[in-house]
Amino acid sequence: MLLLPALVVAPAPTAPPAIETQTIEALIQAVANLEGAVFIRNGTEHTPKAAAEHLRLKWRNAGSRVKTAPEFIRYCASGSSVSGKPYEMRLKDGRTVLARDWLWTELKRMEAAR
Repeated sequence: MLLLPALVVAPAPTAPPAIETQTIEALIQAVANLEGAVFIRNGTEHTPKAAAEHLRLKWRNAGSRVKTAPEFIRYCASGSSVSGKPYEMRLKDGRTVLARDWLWTELKRMEAAR
């Protein structure tokens, strides 16, 4: 008697819940709307709108691997997947902060406002 291995069917990838998609988009929009700020990626300065487009591209490329806003911050918006350098933001008041720290603070503010 020949025994064959059982067929394992992996579940189809699922889309993020609507609330998470909306939250991620709100975080990206918050970056785009930062007046007087500069987004620093791999040592090069970018406008907030250009930074937002880059974050959307990374999110799109991540596909179903990113399902939540915390995953988005961790895997798409914290640093360069090419150089490993963290993303920074120079705010209107001149302070430079890590983008991930600013995004975590913004996410907590959004969650508190719900």
